[in-house]
Amino acid sequence: MGKKRRFSLYSKLRTSPLDTGLEQGYTCSVKLLNAPGKVSLLHPARPMKKARTSLAPSLRGTDDERVALRAPQYKGPRAQEPYVQRGAFLMWYVGIDWANDHHDALVIDEKGRQLTSLRVDHSPQGMSKLNTFLEQIVGAESKEQMACIIETTHGLLIAHLLEAGWPVYPVNPRTVDRRRSASGAKTDTIDAYLLAKTGRADLADLHRLTPDSEKMTELKLLTRDQDALIHMQTRLVNQLTACLKAYYPVALELFAKLHQKSTLLFLQTYPSPQEAMAASVEQILDVLRQARHSNPTAVASKIFARLHQPHLQADAVMTRTKSRLMLVLVSQLLPLIEQIAQYDKEIDTLFLTHEDHEIFESLPRAGQRLAPRLLAEIGDDRTRYQDESLLQALGGTSPVLYQSGMYSKAHRRLGCIKPLRNALHQFAWQTTQSEPWARSYYHRKRAEGKSYTVAVRALANVWVRIIFAIWFAHHTYETATFEHAQQQHARTAA
Repeated sequence: MGKKRRFSLYSKLRTSPLDTGLEQGYTCSVKLLNAPGKVSLLHPARPMKKARTSLAPSLRGTDDERVALRAPQYKGPRAQEPYVQRGAFLMWYVGIDWANDHHDALVIDEKGRQLTSLRVDHSPQGMSKLNTFLEQIVGAESKEQMACIIETTHGLLIAHLLEAGWPVYPVNPRTVDRRRSASGAKTDTIDAYLLAKTGRADLADLHRLTPDSEKMTELKLLTRDQDALIHMQTRLVNQLTACLKAYYPVALELFAKLHQKSTLLFLQTYPSPQEAMAASVEQILDVLRQARHSNPTAVASKIFARLHQPHLQADAVMTRTKSRLMLVLVSQLLPLIEQIAQYDKEIDTLFLTHEDHEIFESLPRAGQRLAPRLLAEIGDDRTRYQDESLLQALGGTSPVLYQSGMYSKAHRRLGCIKPLRNALHQFAWQTTQSEPWARSYYHRKRAEGKSYTVAVRALANVWVRIIFAIWFAHHTYETATFEHAQQQHARTAA
């Protein structure tokens, strides 16, 4: 095959130290520390020159990859184009310190000399002025020679720079903080200068932003916005639960869950236990039918019977005040639940129109919620990830090594894409309910003394290798294929 990269299905599903209990509590020996290999670092800082330990053989091709992006609105492969190689031709580096109402830009040349700086407003006129400012330095036809270094991956400023054709390289803010002087001086101009210095020193280690397709961008925004609405719903449900416990605890026993239309309409119709006890079975039945309950007749009888059994009740003052709060919370939850349902329909429609939907639908227990999220966060650009180790790093499933002197230990990765990490964590746990090998792997980790979180994260790390293999090869997931690959590997390892 020469140097051409090919991925056979599950060809990279090999056992690693992560799969054998080295993810937490893993005291690394000096011998292991000095073994050849590389690990992914947390941020795109200046690369260390000494050898590092690989916590997983599957990470051996990372070549000191850095994870600098906090959100994956735009992501690209490492900058290996000829124009970023120092010495190919002259480069300029502009650090852009962004803010809500203005942006500071400072340009340095290849030798680190400051050329000029500019502050522009966050407005159409300011964006145009910034574009003109940069073109005056490199010209309209040589934009690839101007590297724009900035501490964000999304927003109108990023959109404007990309639309204008400027190369954009995001960096983690912590990277710039480490370059500050001992005096602690900090201004917007200093921040812009430090960003430019970071680009000049570490451009080969930074990832250039490349925009997602329009469909993928829409799916990603919809799923993330729905997650925010679900968090809002959870917060309101928790407040409603606390409110009902204070004066109306029997209401928590009448329905399976609070965040459903039948429960909320019942509470809205009967805001106090006294009013609920005064209702007849037929009146309760009408409320359930209005809410389109799936089994109103049987449930109405059970509710009526429970209300007339002994239960705790608050005094009149507590009931009067808390019932008012309860009605406010219900009035917020009702439209929120409807809007979340509308998001489900829109996401499902968009997801099913994507050519990769069958791949993610085939994942066990991915369901209506997790499959679109995994597709949205991973994307559809097969050139984006060099191998599965970069996806593991971006998803926060692979640990990072912390080493100082004789002390060495693997830690949870902090710099990652949080929505992708959340989706992978939820998905990995769901698979323990249906996949025997996943359940066995999870229980083995727990038996080794790992916590629930660490065990699920280790399982998610295995799943990332599987997902990457089937995604790259355009195949759907099949349990039998994976189990066969496991058996083949076990015989080879033996």
